[in-house]
This record gives sequence, structure tokens and C-alpha cells, in this order.
Amino acid sequence: MEKDQNTNSETHNNEAEGIKEEELNNEAQFDVSKNKEKIKELIPEEKILELEDKLARAFAEMENQRRRFEKEREDAFNYGGFAFAKETLNLIDNLERSKQILMSDEALKNSEALKKTLEHFDIINKDMVSILSKNGITPLDSIGKKLDPNFHQAMIEIDDDQKEPGTIIQEIQKGFMMKDRLLRPSLVGVSKKTENREEKSEENKENSDNL
Repeated sequence: MEKDQNTNSETHNNEAEGIKEEELNNEAQFDVSKNKEKIKELIPEEKILELEDKLARAFAEMENQRRRFEKEREDAFNYGGFAFAKETLNLIDNLERSKQILMSDEALKNSEALKKTLEHFDIINKDMVSILSKNGITPLDSIGKKLDPNFHQAMIEIDDDQKEPGTIIQEIQKGFMMKDRLLRPSLVGVSKKTENREEKSEENKENSDNL
């Protein structure tokens, strides 16, 4: 009897699994049938419009990729030597430092040897700047201009009542452009109004009294 019960249970399970499998198959057939109906619902004109839209999107993407490639190629051509150009400026800086050291040497001051050496330094400097300029690397003109954070970096403030505050009156290190890009900023000294010592002392006295 127990054997009969097990057999009946297995038969019941098989029947349940068969029903479930049949239901899944019916659902799958229904989905396929539904998709076919949707496809059939599209008239030829709609299919053409859909294909035209896909084609237009594909052409737009291709055009965007072409423009990106052109921009990258142009940047590589114009600014490919950016790092090299920046390193080259160190030669000009070292040349200027050497010139300043020689000029401050008491043993060489007012000597003919110093005069000739400085002349050669100036010739070398002009040649280097000329070569850089031919390759789109040009020095910034800073003296007498207002401080512009996009091109200048203020290092010191200098008392000067003859200039508007923030005017560049000293160039510590020359800046350069590479075509329309900043290669490096100019390091500069800018003017500021001279402080009135009497007013400053009075202000300090008032602050002390308040304390």
C-alpha cells in the first residue's frame, strides 16, 4: 500500500511539472506571437522612417567622431612640443641668471671682458627668443600692465605712488605663450600705495588703547 502511495505521489508530481512546462511554453508562444503582431503593425512607411532615423543617428555619430579626431590631430600638431618648449625656457632662465651673476661680480665690474661677455649673452638670448618665436612661442609683455591672474603671478608688492595699485613694475621671470595657450606665467612685482607711517602709528595706537 505504501508503494502505491509513492507511485501516486510521483504521478501527481509529474503531472504538475507537465502542466507548468506547458504553461511556460504557452507564455513563450504568446510573447513571440505578440512581437510578431507588433512587427506586422508597422506599415512600410513607418519602417522607412525608423530606418532613416537610425541612419541619421549613425551619420551624426560618425561626424562627431570625425570632429574629435580632427581636433586631437590639430592639437597634437600645434601643441605636441608643449613640454619640450617649456623645458627649453630653462636655458633662457639660466642664461639670464649667469648674466646677473657676472654683472654683480666686483672684480669684473666696468671691465672690457665683462662688456664683451654680456654682449655675447645678449646675442645668444635674442637668437633663442627668435627661434622660439618662429615656432609659435612668444614672450609676454608685462611691464606697465595690470596684473592678470591668467598670465601673471605676483611674487612681491613694491611701494609706488606713481602707478595704480596692481600695476606690474618688475619682471622677475618672463612668461611665454605657445600660440594661444599659456606656456608659463610671468613672475612679477606689482605696485602698491605707500603706507602713511603717521596714520599707521595712530591706527596702531588706537588699537592698543582699545585693548
